[in-house]
Amino acid sequence: MLETSRATTTYRRLLLLCFLSSSALCFLLSEPVEGEEEIVSRSHFPDGFLFGTTTSAYQIEGAYLDDGKGLSNWDVFCHVPGNIKENGNGDTADNHYHLFLEDIELMHSLGVTAYRLSISWTRILPRGRYGEVNPMGIMFYNRILDRLLLKGIEPFVTIHHHDIPQELADRYGGWLSPLMQEDFVHFARICFGSFGHKVKHWATINEANLFVDMAYIRGWYPPSHCSPPFGICSTGNSDVEPLIALHNMILAHGKAVKIYRQEFQGKQGGSIGIVLHAMWYEPLRANNELDQQAVTRGLAFGVGWLLDPLVYGDYPSEMRLLLGDTLPRFTVDEMDYLKGSIDYIGINHYLTLYAKDCLHSSCAPGGSDHAIRGYVYTTGDRDGVPIGQPTGNPRFFVVPGGLKNIVNYIKQRYNNMPMYVTENGYAPPPGEEVQLNQILHDVKRIDYHKSYLAAVASCIRDGADVRGYFAWSLMDNFEWIDGYTVRYGLYYVDRTTLKRIPKTSALWYKDFLANSSGNALDLTQYHGRLEQDLRVAGLEDL
Repeated sequence: MLETSRATTTYRRLLLLCFLSSSALCFLLSEPVEGEEEIVSRSHFPDGFLFGTTTSAYQIEGAYLDDGKGLSNWDVFCHVPGNIKENGNGDTADNHYHLFLEDIELMHSLGVTAYRLSISWTRILPRGRYGEVNPMGIMFYNRILDRLLLKGIEPFVTIHHHDIPQELADRYGGWLSPLMQEDFVHFARICFGSFGHKVKHWATINEANLFVDMAYIRGWYPPSHCSPPFGICSTGNSDVEPLIALHNMILAHGKAVKIYRQEFQGKQGGSIGIVLHAMWYEPLRANNELDQQAVTRGLAFGVGWLLDPLVYGDYPSEMRLLLGDTLPRFTVDEMDYLKGSIDYIGINHYLTLYAKDCLHSSCAPGGSDHAIRGYVYTTGDRDGVPIGQPTGNPRFFVVPGGLKNIVNYIKQRYNNMPMYVTENGYAPPPGEEVQLNQILHDVKRIDYHKSYLAAVASCIRDGADVRGYFAWSLMDNFEWIDGYTVRYGLYYVDRTTLKRIPKTSALWYKDFLANSSGNALDLTQYHGRLEQDLRVAGLEDL
């Protein structure tokens, strides 16, 4: 307690000195992450543990019509005024399509051992099954994979990350149609055949549970389907359509895995899994049994909805009890090929929220009193006090214990199946990073990754089979409906020149991976290294 008090006093004195001197180092200081800080280093993780960064195709590639690429649902959606903040789009994004060699050099300079990427469906199959394979797309990803392997970086490849050919949406409604299953299997087979000899870690679909929420409950992602009270859309049924869409995505996954295991896995030697959007909940009313039950339901509707069918062959009993026949059913044959259809679980974790019961308690209007939400109301604050430090997303808070809890929950529910933290990252609250020097001196991002890595290390010590951690993101990019207004990257991307400039967090991650970064930051050292990078980029006056 005495040491903590001394640290707090020292911190306050530093803030006062900053205020009085207006020192350039002032913006390097930030409030400590909530909770006791833990020392974490690479040596705390087992040999072979993968440390990486992650991106997705639409968010960084750009070149949206280059070399035979077709239009995706996001290409079309982003060109409708008002759909994206500041009317941003992925037409150019970070121009990774033309700058991938430079970007792989950035990864190599960091010292990462893995890189998680996704494949643009419309770069490989511009029209889905209704057209030919695009050889330029195959060549592009083979060049990326070859370069990664040359640099000693393990590719961790997601087949589908939100973007589908617009033609499939126009022809039969995308994921609302069972026809989409066959299109996905066709796409996956091409990926396995074209890239599988270079890829040892496949993920079929990224965050299917989040996608159906955003696309078919809230209506914020294409195809923008929803119904009141969840939103106002031109079409949709928020209580039914997400169940249909996820059902098709689960079956598409199962069919693709069946093909991979029968035709490719034996000779290619890879593994295949799926990536989950994994939230943790705490009861809003402490020691309240109803809210504890709400936590249990929330986890079943969040985690179990996607993973239970892939491990056990069917949806969670909690969902069947509340949704009845509205929840689709699997045939005996489907249950057979779905059960055990993942070799690992990918965990994307950003948020921990409070959960309140709406089944036996009254809740404010807004959808929490609907079965599709499990009759659970979620919020980030209790009596006006946020659950953790705010971030750039109003629903995301800094709660490292949430990652530890969700990993341990998945460990228990799914018999400690191999896990990878496939996304975890920090964006600052609005207004905190305005000037370039504020953006680059991102100590809060360092604190974030340190605290969450410490949580992962603790899980491993407790026996969880966690095998990797991927920081979101390698660089600032197109953040879906937020456009370019929030930044998660270790590298800053100048939106005019597209130059990549390392933030303090990139320098820290490099030191961490070299096992040379301690718990305390050498602010002077990082400040000097950043000034040098700015001079090289010709931005020293900003």
